[in-house]
Amino acid sequence: MSDLGNGQHETVVILDFGSQYSQLISRRLREIGVYTELLPHGVESAEVKGLQPKGIILSGGPASVYGTTAPELPAYVLDLGIPILGICYGMQLLALELGGTVQASAQREYGPASFHITVASHPLLHGLPEEFQVWMSHGDQVTECPPGFQILGSTDYAHVAAFAHDERRIFGLQFHPEVAHTTRGVDILRHFAYDICGCQGTWQPATFVATTVQGIRQSVKDGHAICALSGGVDSTVAAVLVHRAIGERLTCVFVDHGLLRQDEAQTCLAFFRAHLGLRAAHVDARDRFMVALRGVTDPEEKRHIIGREFVRVFEEEAERLGSVRYLVQGTLYPDVIESNAANKQAARIKTHHNVGGLPEQMKLELIEPLRHLFKDEVRRIGQELGLPAQLVLRQPFPGPGLAVRVIGEITSERLQTLRAADAIVTSEIEAANVTPAVWQYFAVLTPVQTVGVMGDGRTYADVVAVRAVVSDDGMTADWARLPHDVLGRISRRIVNEVPGVNRVVYDITSKPPATIEWE
Repeated sequence: MSDLGNGQHETVVILDFGSQYSQLISRRLREIGVYTELLPHGVESAEVKGLQPKGIILSGGPASVYGTTAPELPAYVLDLGIPILGICYGMQLLALELGGTVQASAQREYGPASFHITVASHPLLHGLPEEFQVWMSHGDQVTECPPGFQILGSTDYAHVAAFAHDERRIFGLQFHPEVAHTTRGVDILRHFAYDICGCQGTWQPATFVATTVQGIRQSVKDGHAICALSGGVDSTVAAVLVHRAIGERLTCVFVDHGLLRQDEAQTCLAFFRAHLGLRAAHVDARDRFMVALRGVTDPEEKRHIIGREFVRVFEEEAERLGSVRYLVQGTLYPDVIESNAANKQAARIKTHHNVGGLPEQMKLELIEPLRHLFKDEVRRIGQELGLPAQLVLRQPFPGPGLAVRVIGEITSERLQTLRAADAIVTSEIEAANVTPAVWQYFAVLTPVQTVGVMGDGRTYADVVAVRAVVSDDGMTADWARLPHDVLGRISRRIVNEVPGVNRVVYDITSKPPATIEWE
């Protein structure tokens, strides 16, 4: 039941061959109103056919098509009879499969290049200037088109930078239209989706809300559900959607696992009841989680323990309430991608407690209406639902809470230190009026202690790291250039007001190579 709400949308499927830009293809199409699903290149044909896609896109990838372990083009792709767009590696796969020639480039292209259109009237490129900037990232290139294909454009070092077979509706681009550096890339994707695939742009917040509510109502029927409500925008939007579908048969459960920020439980519960009209039960499970996490330092083990204990608490609450069959979660697409739930060939970055961290045996059936959405899409859905701006724009807070911000063993004392430092970070950044431009901001308690001087005496105390990032969706992020005076106030206040801390550092690492959270 995880995929409720997306079955009635026209879909373009993206097969991922390992490109660092694959999620960007999905985002660009969604931004122009076209629903996409990003699937691993080895996905079974039945899953793709079940989506009834209007078109299919083959992403780029780091391999050479001639490599012994290079991903191959699934046989069913050409048999689907729908438009196909190959990007970079995807274009080379099509060329090789259909009788063209792919060779190592005499001059590799990494970065900006000038693309020259040779068939200006082509549906994929119509209305575009004869020359515009594109983003290249390739060592191989198509040197000879397959039979029946025509060259649509070239660059200084790639004679075949775009090709097409109009009758078979197969197209290829050597460059990446999904990145911002390709100045007319969104126009090309729009031409493919709308003019070639025949999409109508039905992926809009109002349509999503209507179809999702209808889907939940039809599937749950007269059943009852509980919702894992954390106080963030994801779980709240999921709760409001399900509440619209089944009304008072939904009970929201706010679990205080002892890993929350300062005054989080009281603030969230008061807000839910006063502004959203949701029935919310409060479960104090602080002792339970602390016992389960005692002595644990490995971040993956922490996440698995927290995921397991969350589900057990919800199962107990469902049993107490009686006749509850469903558990609602605010799982998002980045959670699924990073947890590698659907792609066994991709590297697992970290297990999200609500995806890969769930126990194999569960008594409750999941409802995850946001499972295929990015964070900014969820915020647009929240606005469509009429949720208050203070909730819709609230900075993300991880489900495992401060467990992923206390590096090393979690103790009550260390949590108390982190809460106090984090409250200072939050208050100073919000007072500086730099939000909502800053996506997320928080403190991290490191396992490092350093020598300091306080009151003419030597100290040996904890180091707190401050993290603030800017991002659109959390898939990538850059460190926030906070004003120096703001950082100075944060540092002074933490050292002066938080016992046991004598040093503050600022994390200036982007994602990638780092993740936003430290664990």
